[in-house]
Amino acid sequence: MLKLSRYLKPYVFLIILSLTMLFGQGMAELFLPNLMSDIVNIGIQRSGIEHSAPEALSEDAFGLLCSLMGEENRALLEKGYDKTEINEEYIKRYPALANGISGLYVQNGSVAPEELDSAANCACTALMLTIKDFSENTGITSENNSSSSDSIDLSAFYAFSETPYFTTATEKHIAEAEKYDPTVSSQAGASFAQVFYRELGADLSAMRTGYLFRLGGLMVLITLCSAAASIAVSFIAARVGAGIARNLRSDIFRKVEGFTSAEFDKFSTASLITRTTNDVNQVQLIVTMGLRMICYAPILGIGGAILAASTSLSMSWIIVLAIVLLFVIMIIVLLTAMPKFKVMQKMIDRLNLVTRESLSGLLVIRAFGTERYEEQRFDKANKDLTSVNLFVNRVMTFLMPLMTIIMNGVSMLVVWVGAHLIEQSQMQIGDMMAFIQYSMMIIMSFLMIAVMFVIIPRASVSGGRIAEVLGHECSIKDPDDPELLENVRGEVRFENVCFRYEGAENDVLHDIGFTAEPGRTTAFIGTTGSGKTTLISLIPRFYDVTEGSVKIDGIDVRSVTQHDLREQIGIVPQKGMLFSGDISSNLRYGRRTAGDDEIQLAAQTAMASEFIEKMPEGYSSVVSQGGTNYSGGQKQRLAIARALVKKAPVYIFDDSFSALDFRTDAALRKALKKYTGNSTVIIVAQRISTIMHADKIIVLDGGRIVGSGTHNELLESCDAYREIAVSQNSANKV
Repeated sequence: MLKLSRYLKPYVFLIILSLTMLFGQGMAELFLPNLMSDIVNIGIQRSGIEHSAPEALSEDAFGLLCSLMGEENRALLEKGYDKTEINEEYIKRYPALANGISGLYVQNGSVAPEELDSAANCACTALMLTIKDFSENTGITSENNSSSSDSIDLSAFYAFSETPYFTTATEKHIAEAEKYDPTVSSQAGASFAQVFYRELGADLSAMRTGYLFRLGGLMVLITLCSAAASIAVSFIAARVGAGIARNLRSDIFRKVEGFTSAEFDKFSTASLITRTTNDVNQVQLIVTMGLRMICYAPILGIGGAILAASTSLSMSWIIVLAIVLLFVIMIIVLLTAMPKFKVMQKMIDRLNLVTRESLSGLLVIRAFGTERYEEQRFDKANKDLTSVNLFVNRVMTFLMPLMTIIMNGVSMLVVWVGAHLIEQSQMQIGDMMAFIQYSMMIIMSFLMIAVMFVIIPRASVSGGRIAEVLGHECSIKDPDDPELLENVRGEVRFENVCFRYEGAENDVLHDIGFTAEPGRTTAFIGTTGSGKTTLISLIPRFYDVTEGSVKIDGIDVRSVTQHDLREQIGIVPQKGMLFSGDISSNLRYGRRTAGDDEIQLAAQTAMASEFIEKMPEGYSSVVSQGGTNYSGGQKQRLAIARALVKKAPVYIFDDSFSALDFRTDAALRKALKKYTGNSTVIIVAQRISTIMHADKIIVLDGGRIVGSGTHNELLESCDAYREIAVSQNSANKV
């Protein structure tokens, strides 16, 4: 996969933008549990009162708090509050002021609310400890011991604060309260804050409703922003993934277009199709999901772990336990499934190969009645792939149930441990709920990673297969400083040419030397496997010679670019391959600028016009893929016409007349002689009748030239040629 990382460069800006949005989305998601915790702890349990130190205190309440503080906290409280005259505005906010409350102290903003809260929490805790101590020593209980703020009677506290016992007890409990757990102190402070507000007649219901609406609205806004970021990231990820897939397919196609026959011998057609389609899709999937999940999971996991620890450090061991279990499960799954992904891609290649062969050779299959055999062959390839897929999927099916068990187990453990902490006043209900959500986020992040662990190995294999094609060095390359082919006459010369296929032990061609001259026809004949097609494949550089040289007009074909070389050659291969479209587009394939008159002349020369003009749509008649809607002879004539439209200095016909009847063959050769004019014509044939009028006939046997001359000369001098002629009853045809 790293070898394909260069395809990410055009999308660096989009990737950075996506990561920024993911970070924002992650922060939004992580912020929501804290808001939910505040809604429970503050909005519901504390009636929306955020601070333990009220904004306003009655003179009696202010005096009570001061009596419960040490010197430092008392100085802080006196600095943070000012005694204020009671006016209409304060009476409107605190209606009980109209009932004769003597004085009012209001925060002046000179001390941070958090510092005042800490001081108030300590004072309220000292008061609780004093009351508890009084109850235990005297055996007298009071409603003021209740945890509910509704049952606390401030007038009783004010009276109690005047007793000698209160003064003596608080001296001990003030110092003790400062050492108390902040969670416990804050709960005491929150309870008394409600009492102090109620004393002033504040509308606690309105305060609760306002707080809930404010935080609820903020949660909705954050959720909408998170959703917008998620949609934007999904759009960007899809765009980047599709763009990379498009570029990969284009580069693979361009690379394969430059492959020579040697490369096609190494990479099968079915494998190249799989690499261009299925493998590219796997890479696209990993890019699209990777931007969305691989980058998001660490943000969610790490952020969730930090915030969970800050919520309750005493329960962090639950998160650690869950992470260890998740790691063990993922490693087992990865080690089990990883080796199968490479096997799976090869089996997809095999299935494509079998399918392609069956569809391409359907007529042969029907002719030999081997449908059952082909069904069995396809069934085996299909079942092999299915078996591997099932194995991988069965391994993966264990993943989700195990994740669910861990998620539910963590939730139960958090509730069980959290309940004990709440009972001991070391944790609040909202914090426990937030901790559960953070735990789920952490597990979900690992679940995302687990899903990516399933996709990454397969995408890695696919990326390696793609990189193998893109990184393959073609055996035939253009020269760094190419020569130019100008005013080409078309003389083709072989000088001491030897050729050997890659990996072969022996040469296929041995010391081949001849000259094919412009305006003349040079023909090759020989037994099957004598090297005829291999020899002419060296001219357009489908292969490069092992020794010797092939020259056009005295210029070595290896010293010019492949494009310039092939522009000078009109070639008709053994198999007349046609492309989907119409007849006109196929004939113009070699020269797009050819006019209607030119393609009609080429078709007449190739004896194709006689069946084209009988068709209702003429040259606009449809050609199906591979030209399967035309006979073998018709396809050959159209392929010949396509080469003639090119008007090249050199024409190569590789056994291109084999499907023609003798009458059409003779007529075509006669017309061809006139059409090609001064061009060099090279013909490979199996039939003596096709080449007997050639200016020069070269006989190949075992990769060597065993005869060269005209038809009559070879009948006299070449035994191999004479045997071929006698076998075809052509010896007496002069």
